Amino acid sequence: MSQLTKRSLVEQAVDQLRDQIAKGTWQVGQRLPTEPELASDLGISRNTVREAMRVLAFSGLVEVRQGDGSYLRTVQDPLQAVQAMARCTVEHARETRHILEAEAIGLAALRCTEHDLRELRQALLQSGEHFHGDVDAYVACDIQFHQRLVDAAHNPALSELYRYFSGVVAAALQHNMTSVPRCQATFDLHGQILDALEQRDPQRAKRLSRTLIES
Repeated sequence: MSQLTKRSLVEQAVDQLRDQIAKGTWQVGQRLPTEPELASDLGISRNTVREAMRVLAFSGLVEVRQGDGSYLRTVQDPLQAVQAMARCTVEHARETRHILEAEAIGLAALRCTEHDLRELRQALLQSGEHFHGDVDAYVACDIQFHQRLVDAAHNPALSELYRYFSGVVAAALQHNMTSVPRCQATFDLHGQILDALEQRDPQRAKRLSRTLIES
């Protein structure tokens, strides 16, 4: 019963803090009041405030900087975006990948570093080890490879958007791999995209990415 009560108090604190954020009590980038101050304002314990802040940090609303405090990261709850993505159709997901992923990979061909390329080669090698084996293991490796492709564009906004969207990509990939035979030619497209990055060829990288998305 005590655990249920504690969890309920944390949920109430989260709701109160979300309400304050929605009302514009704090601006994006502003340092939030300290735990003692929030505890006093909300009439709850510091432990409850601490756990509530962890929930907000996990959801992406708040950034906790060790030794510095908590800062408001956004006023739009990322959880709502994730939930909206989860409801999107297969066609909507495909369209989004064309706009987000393919264009990011084009930028990556122009901006990637030698370190990026090494990391991508390693991620692709790990994916290859699982392509004909366990589906869950392959999907996890493949999503990591695609995230690194987007990260190689060195645009934090694109990276963050794709990180939220990757759950949709993973679900679609898992469905495809369990419903149709695995095609080596499809997997080989990953290596060809990486070759295009190494050759600094954004148009080829985007074209191959779009072919992969449609496969």
